[in-house]
Amino acid sequence: MAEQQDSGVSRSRPGGRLRKTVTLVGMMGSGKTAIGKALAARLSMPFVDSDHEIEAAAAATIAEIFARDGEPFFRDREAEVIARLLRAEPAVLSTGGGAFLAERNRRAISEAGVALWLDADVDLLWERVRHKQTRPLLRTADPRRTLVEIYEARVPIYRLADLSVKADPKYSIEEMTDAVVRALAGRPDVLESDDA
Repeated sequence: MAEQQDSGVSRSRPGGRLRKTVTLVGMMGSGKTAIGKALAARLSMPFVDSDHEIEAAAAATIAEIFARDGEPFFRDREAEVIARLLRAEPAVLSTGGGAFLAERNRRAISEAGVALWLDADVDLLWERVRHKQTRPLLRTADPRRTLVEIYEARVPIYRLADLSVKADPKYSIEEMTDAVVRALAGRPDVLESDDA
């Protein structure tokens, strides 16, 4: 019945208001920043990016922090920043690709709101990241193979997210945002519908 109502409303985009923080998780290149910004704009909520917040606090890029201090140091700072951001008012939070791997982050995200996995396959991810020099984990002799290895190791953990939305290469940012809002609509404790 809802589908019939939706089909009668051309150009209408699903929306609502967040009651809790939505944390976008997934691989590098899955669209967490682009979709996060679009989702925040759609819902008139703040958008925050944990990697950006880490860089601002450290006055260094993620790649520089990795090179200077190592990954364990970075992961500790990442957990601190995510915990701080989750204590703020409800928002759309984009996290780095490795953030959800840490049990402490998964627990904090779940307690504060909902984790939503942007599920993109390896071919789509590679298409999006292969020309970028800002991915420290891909600075290897065979970056595509490294991406596949990271993907295969992380997907079982991403599947622990509360919700997931499959990324379709044909989707525009708006269409992917529509799919995310539809997924969130199944969680009225997180997203208050416009119709409520």
